[in-house]
Amino acid sequence: QVQLVESGGGFVQPGGSLRLSCTASYTISRFSIYAMGWYRQAPGKQRELVAVITSGGNITSGAFVKGRFTISRDNAKDTVYLQMNSLKPEDTAVYYCHAKQAFTFNDYWGQGTQVTVSS
Repeated sequence: QVQLVESGGGFVQPGGSLRLSCTASYTISRFSIYAMGWYRQAPGKQRELVAVITSGGNITSGAFVKGRFTISRDNAKDTVYLQMNSLKPEDTAVYYCHAKQAFTFNDYWGQGTQVTVSS
């Protein structure tokens, strides 16, 4: 079994910052993660990629990130972080942690954490 536990969401004013964290815990033997990252879904919209990072450090991110968000990962702790700066109201969404298992490429999702940007 694999669980992704997210933290760090909340309410912030435009221009503010938040840091999201996600840690994977598992009972599967010899489990390893190829990629971890974040997606988001705003009301009435499809889920979209925010940023993902592989175990080798390769990063893919959505165009809207534009230097405002930084993803990082601690492989030893199976934890991924998302530092979000210069937040805008349009960043308001539920942010979901995602992990892709190495070799099998099974996908795992967290329960989501709400980020609200409003004045």
